[in-house]
Order: sequence, then structure tokens, then C-alpha cells
Amino acid sequence: MMIKPTFRKCLGLFLALFSVLFSQAQVNKQTAQTLVNPKSYSASEIKLGLEKLGVLGSVLYFAAHPDDENTRLLAWLANEKKYRTAYLSLTRGDGGQNLLGPELGVELGLIRTHEMMAARNQDGSEQFFSAAYDFGFSKTHTETFSFWNKEEILREAVYIIRKFKPHVIINRFPTDERGGHGHHQASAILAKEAFLAAADPNKFPEQVKELGTWQVKRMLWNTANFGGQNNINDQQLKVEIGDYNTLLGKSYGEIAAVSRSQHKSQGFGAASNRGLHSEYFEHVAGEKAEKDLMDGVNTSWSNWAGGEKIQNIIHLINDDFDYKKPHKSIPSLISLYHEVQKFPDTYWKEVKSKEIQDLILACAGIYVDALTEVPEFIVGKTINFQLELMVRQENVPVTLSSLNGQEINKKLEFNQLLREKSSIVYNQLTQPYWLRKPHSLGKFDVDEAFFGQPLNIDGPSAQANLKIYDHIIPIHFDLEYRYVNPVHGEVFEPIRVIEPISATTSSKKWVIRRTQESYIDVLFNKKGDTKLLTVEVESDFEVEPKQILLDFNGGNSFTQRFKVSLPANKNIESGTLKLKIGDTYLKDLRIIQYPHIPSISWQPEFEIELKALDVEIPVKRIAYLKGAGDLVGESLKNLGITVEEITLDQITSHNLKDYEALIVGVRAYNVNPALFEKHAELMDYVKQGGVVLVQYQVNGRFPLDKIGPHPFSVARARVTEENAKVHFLNPQDRVLNYPNKITESDFEGWIQERGLYFLENVDSSYRKPLGMHDVNEKMHEGSLIVSNHGEGKFVYTSLSFFRQIPAGVPGAYRLLMNLLAK
Repeated sequence: MMIKPTFRKCLGLFLALFSVLFSQAQVNKQTAQTLVNPKSYSASEIKLGLEKLGVLGSVLYFAAHPDDENTRLLAWLANEKKYRTAYLSLTRGDGGQNLLGPELGVELGLIRTHEMMAARNQDGSEQFFSAAYDFGFSKTHTETFSFWNKEEILREAVYIIRKFKPHVIINRFPTDERGGHGHHQASAILAKEAFLAAADPNKFPEQVKELGTWQVKRMLWNTANFGGQNNINDQQLKVEIGDYNTLLGKSYGEIAAVSRSQHKSQGFGAASNRGLHSEYFEHVAGEKAEKDLMDGVNTSWSNWAGGEKIQNIIHLINDDFDYKKPHKSIPSLISLYHEVQKFPDTYWKEVKSKEIQDLILACAGIYVDALTEVPEFIVGKTINFQLELMVRQENVPVTLSSLNGQEINKKLEFNQLLREKSSIVYNQLTQPYWLRKPHSLGKFDVDEAFFGQPLNIDGPSAQANLKIYDHIIPIHFDLEYRYVNPVHGEVFEPIRVIEPISATTSSKKWVIRRTQESYIDVLFNKKGDTKLLTVEVESDFEVEPKQILLDFNGGNSFTQRFKVSLPANKNIESGTLKLKIGDTYLKDLRIIQYPHIPSISWQPEFEIELKALDVEIPVKRIAYLKGAGDLVGESLKNLGITVEEITLDQITSHNLKDYEALIVGVRAYNVNPALFEKHAELMDYVKQGGVVLVQYQVNGRFPLDKIGPHPFSVARARVTEENAKVHFLNPQDRVLNYPNKITESDFEGWIQERGLYFLENVDSSYRKPLGMHDVNEKMHEGSLIVSNHGEGKFVYTSLSFFRQIPAGVPGAYRLLMNLLAK
């Protein structure tokens, strides 16, 4: 369950705050005021917000993935320089690995999206995403663009630039091989092209009517010295950002460490850095900067007619600010708001008007929340909620003028909670907007209204108008469910709007052995009062029963077992299994919960992919030691193998003798280094006739003789082309022949990659039966090593079984069975 973070509601729509009181919300068609809620703002946070009012500069940081950003620089730009600062990540990191659990693909992207928002809450920047899909590690930008629709991603980047209107764009990476990852190179190439296209009225002219064109002052590459590359030099622009912010009580290195550490699924916990720190920037395009990132840019109001008056008012408000009585600034802020409405620049008028409104609410000590009594609602049905509202600064006249268009006109009494009931009807599922339509391997299908948005802007919400003195402020808030957890205390969750009936199963990819029947258990769930309904099965395979009557017998769920087999006299290799009521296909309800991010839900169509499998299974009972999280063990259960998950404490000679094989999960040695201390027990198990199969581990300072019976080292080499040719270096090797004959066809249909973190410096005692390589690269022989040891066998494989087995790749199953055989 999600504990509500300090600024949790920033994740809903607009605000991304930690160090600056209110970072300007992302500009979109929705004009209602958004209140971060419920939050008590310190006087120092309010003071930072007041200082920010006087700055009209903006910077866009540009890269490829969550965690690519320079969090220290973002924090410094947003809080020290007080620029409107944002990070554009082209992808949501869907193709990475997950240190926390089994979620991969779009579900990992969901996790990393919210981790990114949590990071922005810490460093005070805003967040944008394009619709590019992270299809996995790519070595060249050429390969990347073969998946991404380059022109469409460019269109989005130009849209975001024209809307955000940055004075400066900063790239994390260069366009050449120094950028490393192909996605990194592609991000720099797209940034450069977007820089030019944003100012060109002939590029994406359909955007110009709404947004106009925008000429960015300059583009820079934020060079660095890490990963074995030193790209900094004394000829580059050098900026000192090691400042200590007295209002925050932290240096930007300290803020950056907390921000960076939000990327928990990637294991990016970071230590704080304090003291002097320089950042370097190489000129890429536009006017060259000689001394400062904003050379030639007037970031004050004085650049505009009438701006001097506004600038003077802001100075006076800051000079007169009373830390003990922030509400005394409200009348001046209201006057400032009206003066800003005369400002000729539409963009900055909108940005600063919003900041002023937010500061008025903060100075008044406004608390607001909109709570439901339950977390789930049926689509199209009424959602009842209660607005909770309070003014916590004395002598501030506040009136709730209206709620959802209904006139209320109730005055708030100081420090007393006003509760007002209301309701809305929400006519769509609370589906992440980028998952509402099927997506390709290159990008999500996203409507222009959502370009750049990190999260939904059209979720179940409400709007109220507050009158403070005689000034009306519209506030917009997402509906939430609140309860008390005995361990975590007060817990807030986003509400879910769902279908009345959902169906789920343990795996969405099933392999069906040709020689036997398989059984799939489907859990049906209902919400509310649901009548008896008939569910029909639609499948290319033989499925029994073909039709069931949903009878929950007074409960909210029940499980139905389906028998699945291949049709007689039909040579079917693959198919699907869907469920429908009438003409409507059922959906699944997937809920992802980790304590560091909000509860995440999404509702894909219920569909099981079925694949025919010719395989001999040499084991009946195996142990599985989980690492960073994968679904290999669960998937093997579908073959009828008994898979028992064990803990580190259970690795003893006595316990292991009951299993034919032990599989060590991905990154197990990384997440639990104490596993190295079990080396003697594991090797003794192998000597006594057991099989130990270790899946890929991330390279580190491993004791080279503490994983297998003989030493080897883990490198960074990988084969990213999932269709790369596989060479049989020793076709007669037992693991390629028993009990299943492995051929080239077994490496067809692999997804995302062949393998990662291949081995090198492998002791000659190991057999290396396979070789492979990406185009124009040398052969890698470190994807699989095997060694007989005593009566048993040790296997280490960097092949990405953690992706292939849950995806139902038949050849991966066949090879894995061979590796588990003695």
C-alpha cells in the first residue's frame, strides 16, 4: 500500500515540488488551478516560491530514460537559479530490468514513471515523456530508429518545446558513440533536430496555430567524467553548482542524492555529495554561451513593457515577507495577480499567474482533499466523495464559493474542517493514457492532447472555487481513498474506475505440450451487484468448458479451471484464449504496489497467448532462489513441474538433497551478497548429483571463485539483437542434445535480446557450447558455460531466460530443460 508522500498529489497532474514551493504546472488545455494536497508549506518554502516569481527563465533537460537525468543540475537550476526546469525523457524505461519484483515491459514502465515523478518531487523540476517505447538495450541510434518512428517522436519533442518554451536545452548525451546506448545517441539526435524544427513554421505546421514557433537560445551537451569516459575539458563552459541552500537546509548534492535514490527499481540508491562541484557544457547549437547558461537571455520582468512595475511589486513582497505570518502577503499577491493579467506575454502570464495563485493558497494555510469511502468504482456509475477543506491561518477570509459548478457559499472558520459532500460520474476506465490503445514495439499510440504528459490529465476529479478576500481561485483535485494502516498510518490511494467483471490468471503466456493437456485457472472478480452472466471462451485451441455461468454464490470472486489442449489433426503453433460476455471482451485488473510509489492500476484486455511445445521434461521437483524478481519459476509450474521457492537459510546440504535442481534467480548475488557464503553448500550439492543453474548477474567485484566450481568474471557484453545468429560451437555437447535436440529453430521468436552481462576470463574447465554476436561485432562465447562437478552439474547462463520463459518462447523452454538435466 502507498504511504502518501509529502507532495504525492503532484503525481496527479501538474506540480512537482520539493525545494521550490510550487514549480509551475505543465501547460495544457486544462486551466483549473491544481492544489498540492494535503500539505503544510513551511515559511521557507513559501519564501522560495516568492523569489521564483521574479525569474522568467526556463531550461529543458533532454535524454532517453528515467534515471538518465543529472539530478544535481536539475535541483540547482530549479532552486538556486529558480528557472522553470523540466526533464524530457523520451521513454518510460519499459525495457530495463526490475530490481524489486517481476514486473517487466509496460508494467516496469509504470513503476519507473512514478519513480521519476517521485524524483521530480525531490529536486523541484517538472517531468515530460514522449511516446517512445523502450524496447530494450540498443547499441546504435540506427537500430533505435528502426524501432521508433523517428518523425513521430520528433513531432512530440517539437510540440513539447513549443509549449514549454525553454530558453536553453541541455542534452545528457552526444550524438556519437560517446553516448553509449543507442537510445542515448538517438535522444541527442532528436534534440538537435527538434531545436531547429521548433523555430521552423514549415515543420509540423498543424502545431503552429495553437503554439506558434519557438526559437531556443542555445543547446548544450552536459559533459561528464564517468563510465570510463572523460568528456570534460577546460575549453567548455564551466558552472559551479555545489551551493548550499539555506532555506532548504541542504546542498544540491544532498537533494540530488534523494532524488536519484527514487529510482529504486533500478537499484540507484545514491550517497549525498557536499561541497564544490562543477558541471561542464559543450556548445551544440544556437548562440554560444561564454560565461553563463543564460548568456543573452533577460530572465527578469524588465524585458517587457510594464514589467518593471511587476518586478518592483515582487521585490516589495519579498522584502516585506513575514516568516511567522505568511498570510500578511496575501493582499499584495492578489494585487500582483491582477497586475500580471496586463502582461503582454501570454506564456509567462499563464505561468506566473498560476504560481501566484498557489502562493496565495499556501500563505493562507489552505488544506483540501477529496475522499471516497471505497477505492474502486464501476465505470459510468456515480462516485460519491467528501471535500475536506480548512484555512489554517487566522484572519484570512475564505469562502467555498462552489463545488463542481454548484453554488455553496460557505465561509471557512479558522482551523475548523469544512466537509462538503458531492459526486461525479466518470465514464471511462482509469487506464494510463498511453496504454489505452495497442502499442507497437517502437511507440505508444498517444493523442496530441497528452503529448508530454507524465500521467493522466483526465482522471476522476473535482473542481471548486475558493474566494480569498474578494479573489476567486479555482482548485482542481483528484479523488482519493484514505484509510489507516496499523504499520504505516494514514494511507492514500488513487481511486480506480473499473469494469464490473474482470478476469485474471497467473500468466498471460502459456506453453501447451503437444503430448498432454494443460490446465489454466482463471480468477473472476466482480464489483457491486452483478447478475448471472454467461462467459464464452474464444480460442484457437481446444478449451473446456467453452461456456460458463458466472455464479459468485454471494461472494466477490471465484476460480474456474479450463482444460486446454491442441486440436486434433491441426498443426497449430500458437493461438489465443479470450473471454467475452456477449460482444464485450473481459479485461484484467492489474494492481502494482510498492511502498515508495502510489498504488498503480491498469486494465489490459484479458488474453492468454498459447504456444504449442514439443519438449521432454527431465525434472519433477526443483528449488528456486529468487533474486531481483522474475517469473521463470511461476512459468515452469505451468509445465507440471513442482517449483518450490526457497530462502537463503534453506540452502543446506540436508534441504537441497530433496531437489533435482536449483535455479538461482537473476541478480540474486547482487541483491543478497550473503549468497557467496553459501558457495560450499552449493558445490557440495552439485558434487552429490544436483544441478545448479545460475542466471545472469550484474558485473561487480565478485569473488571469482565463489559462484561456480571454477573462476570466471562477469562483463558488460551483451547481444541485443533478438534474432542474432547463434553458433553451435560444440554441436555434440550434451546440453544441446539431451533430452531435447536443440537446433537453430529453437532460437526463433526470442524477444528483446539474446542475453546480457556475458562472461569472460572463463576457466578452461567450463564448456562453452554457444557463440553469438550482434551485427559487425566479434563473437561472444560467454552466454552459457557448463561444468560437470562430481556427480552433478553447474551451469551459468547470461541468456535472457527471465524474458523468454514468461514470454512463452518454446525454444527457450527446451534449452532450459536440457540445462536442468544431469
